[in-house]
Amino acid sequence: MNNRLIKVLLIEDNPGDARLLQELLMEAKPVQFELKQVDRLSQGLQQLQENDFNVILLDLSLPDTQGLETFVKLHDRARNTPIVVITGLNDETVAISAVQLGAQDYLLKDQVNSDVFARSIRYAIERKRAEQKIREQAALLDIATDAILVRDLTSRILFWNKGAEHLYGWSAETVLGKTDDLLYPQSSPQSQEAQKILFEQGEWSGELHQVTKNGKEVIVESRWTLMRDDNRQPKSILIVGTNVTERKKLEAQFFRAQRLESVGTLASGLAHDLNNILTPILVTSQLLQIKLPSLNEQNRQLLKMMEANTKRGADIIKQVLLFARGIEGEQVVFRLEPLILEIQQIVEETFPKSITTDVNICLELWAMTGNATQIHQVFMNLCINARDAMPDGGTLTISAQNVLIDEERAQRSFDAKVGSFIKVTVADTGMGIAPETIDRIFEPFFTTKEYGKGTGLGLSTVIGIIKGHAGFVNVESEVGKGTKFNFFLPALVAKEPVQVTDLEILVGNNELVLVVDDEAAMRESSRVVLEAYNYQVLTACNGIEALELYIKHKDKVSLVLMDLMMPGMDGSITISTIQRINPKVKIIAVSGSAFSIETAREANSDIQKFLPKPYTAEELVKIVTQVCRVNISKLI
Repeated sequence: MNNRLIKVLLIEDNPGDARLLQELLMEAKPVQFELKQVDRLSQGLQQLQENDFNVILLDLSLPDTQGLETFVKLHDRARNTPIVVITGLNDETVAISAVQLGAQDYLLKDQVNSDVFARSIRYAIERKRAEQKIREQAALLDIATDAILVRDLTSRILFWNKGAEHLYGWSAETVLGKTDDLLYPQSSPQSQEAQKILFEQGEWSGELHQVTKNGKEVIVESRWTLMRDDNRQPKSILIVGTNVTERKKLEAQFFRAQRLESVGTLASGLAHDLNNILTPILVTSQLLQIKLPSLNEQNRQLLKMMEANTKRGADIIKQVLLFARGIEGEQVVFRLEPLILEIQQIVEETFPKSITTDVNICLELWAMTGNATQIHQVFMNLCINARDAMPDGGTLTISAQNVLIDEERAQRSFDAKVGSFIKVTVADTGMGIAPETIDRIFEPFFTTKEYGKGTGLGLSTVIGIIKGHAGFVNVESEVGKGTKFNFFLPALVAKEPVQVTDLEILVGNNELVLVVDDEAAMRESSRVVLEAYNYQVLTACNGIEALELYIKHKDKVSLVLMDLMMPGMDGSITISTIQRINPKVKIIAVSGSAFSIETAREANSDIQKFLPKPYTAEELVKIVTQVCRVNISKLI
């Protein structure tokens, strides 16, 4: 500023005072001033329209206006130009009022000299620039999407930008001067700990759980900075907050999906071993009932109990695997209306009469492709959960409608996708789900029911089936008000249904079957069943032994029953090697792991059939009979 000319507008009607002030400015060093003097306020306003001035010197007593009104009229027209009021001793009170209304400074005419005069003008210009800069910074703060606020050391709010208004809902006029307790539903240990660290370290950052004007809880990523005065003493706290509520929800969905995927991977691995254990028990219990017809009723009932419990164990494994591996079995095009109406009938006939059912299905509901039996299971699991959540009665609502999900809506849910979906809602008016447990409800074996009243597999099965159908789920629940499960199933192009022909159980014709499995119980039980149905059986405990036996008996072996998961040379490698020896060999691949079956199916299209463990004696004989008796050209 010292290197340029300062243009001054003097509004003064006393010629003597005007001459004195001009002389004082001429004496001021080293700054140069250019003075334009007028004797009326109206002339001053005209000059402001025609020229730019750095500062205005204003006498409050003019021919066309008097007192504080003089400043108010000028200030309204020249808000961006600093004004220094010049007055006599008798008007000092009025001059002070002008400063309170926006004047940068005031000077008494009989006390001013050149240095004081020049310094006051320079101060007025620097102060006006500082105010302008603050206004510009405040405007930038209002543009910011983050919530920015300043509070003093007693928690009173001093500054509140537009971002804070958008996040919390309160206007600046409402909160200024109030404490920030309104951001917390109750005493906040988080906030107290943050303030302690702030005074120790000068800054703090972390997540805070706060509330908005309408009582909604939000998660805010907050950064606190301790502001200090010129003596380095704390004077205020600057707080910048970012609303991360939606991001935290998506993260929770992502971590829940990862956790479920990990459990699914573990379940798939365990299933193979468990199925190897269950299959011999199941097959043997069924075979003994056939082989020992003279058993007394008590022993026969024991065998039936063994068979039933083994099947129940196998069903539990299948439920665990459903959420891990998704859809399996036959897929057909079907509509949900008949299935929902069937569910309604079951509910109304079997649920307590204190539970009423309300079904709403939109007209022309889209069709879908999938496994109708599994979708039926989804409805039943959700309806049973709803029943259990309403021990004193309530309303069970099932609705279905067509929805289109766009990019914006898809981003709100971790699993959501863009496209055409059938939205199905199963809602109850029951006890609701506590917030601390809602993130765990889809975990296998997690249950809030009393011991012995729930396996914890219902909802894990639901999520597995829906994900297997390329769908997704969201849950809304409030304690004491009920729960709403919304699941979305893609409306897909129809596929041709797979035709399955029922085969009667046929007795073998002395065909030779090579059974390969590293589990002795599996080999023995399979051998006993097949021999009981007039098949000859060779057994091998690993891939190397299987190759040796096949090379030795290749002209007689009609079929190879091959376990896919074996140590050393696994089933897939063994199958490929045998097929190089005889490309027309008939093979049934067996595994307790869906992943192994799918991998083998993709890698080798020449495998005739796949038999998942655990299987019954009937299933084993049926599939062996089918492959042995059907011409190979029809199967590959």
